[in-house]
Order: sequence, then C-alpha cells, then structure tokens
Amino acid sequence: MREELGVMRDKTHLLSLITPNSSLITKIMDQLTQQYWQTRYQQGQTGWDIGAASAPLVAYFDQLTDKNQRILIPGAGNAHEAAYLWERGFTNVTVLDIALEPLEHFKTICPDFPAERVVLGDFFAFQGQFDLIVEQTFFCSFPPLPTTRAAYAEHCAALLVPGGKLVGLWFDIPLTGDMEKRPFGGSVAEYLGYLQPYFDVKTFEKCYNSIKPRAGNELFGIFIRR
Repeated sequence: MREELGVMRDKTHLLSLITPNSSLITKIMDQLTQQYWQTRYQQGQTGWDIGAASAPLVAYFDQLTDKNQRILIPGAGNAHEAAYLWERGFTNVTVLDIALEPLEHFKTICPDFPAERVVLGDFFAFQGQFDLIVEQTFFCSFPPLPTTRAAYAEHCAALLVPGGKLVGLWFDIPLTGDMEKRPFGGSVAEYLGYLQPYFDVKTFEKCYNSIKPRAGNELFGIFIRR
C-alpha cells in the first residue's frame, strides 16, 4: 500500500500540470495506478503482448557485442525481450513494471534470472544508470498527454549515461482522443519534439520488419543521449 501511495503521489505531481478543470483527470489517474495494470493482466486485457520478442528488436539485439552493458526495459510486462537477451548471454538486464502479475509470470519463464533485476515500480520514480533503454509498447501505454510524454523523454535521459541509447519502437498512428483505447500513437514530428531536447537522432524511420499486424504502423528509433 505504501508503494502504491508513492506511485499515486508521483502521478498527482504530473497531473497537477494539466488544466485543473480537465474532465479526463480521474480516468487518467486510474490508468496510472498499479491496480489498473494489475487488473488488466489478470483479466488478459493485453492485446499489445505479441507473445515473443519483437522482430525489429531481435534484429537490433543480434548485432550487439557488449553483453555486459546495462540494459533497462521499462514497462516490460511479460518481458519477452528480456528473456531473449538473457538466453543469449546478456548479463546485466533490468526489467521494470508497475504491475506484479507479469513480473511473476516472467520469473516462471526465466527462473534463473537475477531476482534483484526484476523490479516492481514506477518508471517515473525509478533511479539508476544504464547504457541502453529498450522501448517496446511502454510509451504507447500511458495517457498521451504532453506532460507525461515530456516526462518520459526527460526521465529516459536521466537514466542513461552520456552516449547511452534509447532504442525501440513507436506507433506511427494518429491519436484519436480516446483515452482508453491503446496503443496511443503519434507522429514523427511529435515524438521528436519530446526527444530531441535530450537526444541526438541516429535513426527514426518506418520499420521494415514489423510483424504482419503492425506492418506500416511502427517506427524504429535509435536515440543517443547527449
């Protein structure tokens, strides 16, 4: 309970920057709590989970040579990418999620994965230093407000060492105004508006190797922390 209250306090700070009369605040607050995400996992409302590591990220991982680099996967869910990395000898991977249910499931899949690197917590309050942050259906999961998206970019930068990389996938689909229906998308210009104050862009383009249901709707990006 104490941990959940801490999460709520962090989110209250974010939401205090939104117009006070916004009718969306209650719904947004609900979607930023541990219980909201725990319930979604328990009820199987996980349409974003493709059941395996994403092909574009697998292609990126397969060309990495430093298997000791510090890797963070925020909003990891069932952490298929973490399992893929661990099985291929990457020794310093941390998975982070606000919901306990997927983390417990991950432990059954990778029982020898270090327990101290399976973290239940709020990304926006999480602290550490990493060489690589992997973005896979986390950015698209929280309410797509300028406040939350700017906070994501700023905190990714804070978690990365200079020269560290933010690598992953972003949905190239329009926002609809529906604050419940995921994934939340955006445009190249919007995403760059949040990320470029902190990162140099190595690549950010249409993904050529998306899974079939997402073909044409994903952007693959590599951003380097200044």
